[in-house]
Amino acid sequence: MTTQSTFRPVEVPVRQKGMVDPLAIDGGPGADEIPDEAPANASTFQKAATLMVILIPFIGVVTAIALLWGWGFTWVHLAIMGVGYVLSGFGITVGYHRLFTHKSFETNRFITATLGILGSMAWQGSLINWVQNHRCHHQHSDREHDPHSPHLHGEGFKAWVKGALFAHMGWFFTPDPKGMERYAPDLHADRMIRIISKLFPLWAALGVVIPGLIAWAITQTWQGLVLGMLWGGLTRVFLLHHVTWSVNSVCHLWGSKTYRSHDESRNNAIFGILALGEGWHNNHHAFPASARHGLAWWQFDASYILIKTLEKLGLASNVKVPDRSRLESKRVRPAA
Repeated sequence: MTTQSTFRPVEVPVRQKGMVDPLAIDGGPGADEIPDEAPANASTFQKAATLMVILIPFIGVVTAIALLWGWGFTWVHLAIMGVGYVLSGFGITVGYHRLFTHKSFETNRFITATLGILGSMAWQGSLINWVQNHRCHHQHSDREHDPHSPHLHGEGFKAWVKGALFAHMGWFFTPDPKGMERYAPDLHADRMIRIISKLFPLWAALGVVIPGLIAWAITQTWQGLVLGMLWGGLTRVFLLHHVTWSVNSVCHLWGSKTYRSHDESRNNAIFGILALGEGWHNNHHAFPASARHGLAWWQFDASYILIKTLEKLGLASNVKVPDRSRLESKRVRPAA
């Protein structure tokens, strides 16, 4: 019995002009082909306001931690919340995103299952549903049928507010259109992946209970149990939600474009760090199947570091990264 991933090749629906293959290393138009229907850039005010709306909840959490330090929040809770954030975050970035959605690398079945379960503990939906939505996003990014674009809600301030909020979290509460299963036939065909996906409620619950049990084991108090569930479970989920959703909203409004793509994806250093490498979003949309999103030496990509570590340990293979010629062919050139 092989220990390597046995995902079968996926058939992505027939593409039209401007669409991309989420399993291809190059995504969207090349260096000399940008569709005329690309959405207009957001204004400076819109970008700044979006960023503040996202950052204010984090400021609130940091303030609460400072006020409660010593009796409602201690080093125990900080450690549990921080470790949980990183583990469940990697479940999303390395697992849900780079492994299951884009097949940026291959690994054994144990790590495949572990990443699927950790991603489920982030409370961002079941594995297969997440992959279907994200592949759909890449094929239609910032155009009709994109599940969470901020650019499809009209013009003016009211439309901008609606679009920013929808892209950040409103889409999460919108029913999926019919036929989404066509975006992930490979995952539907894998029995282990189907089971992990169907057990999402169990993994989500364990993502809150386990931090509480760890805190209880350390503090030996019921208060420790409750606070462990609060900080290591619910607050950790809240923070990770907003960081991940910011890639959908902020990183399609505010940041820089290094490579040509068919949409308004942007590189944003803040979320490049907070989202464990996912904030280098323009790089990702230019090269969807790349396991490395931080393509410049200074673009810190914690998720790619983990993937490379697995590779060096012999636990990952076929790690996909675009070569220099591909990078140069899609680089944005200064206007003459």
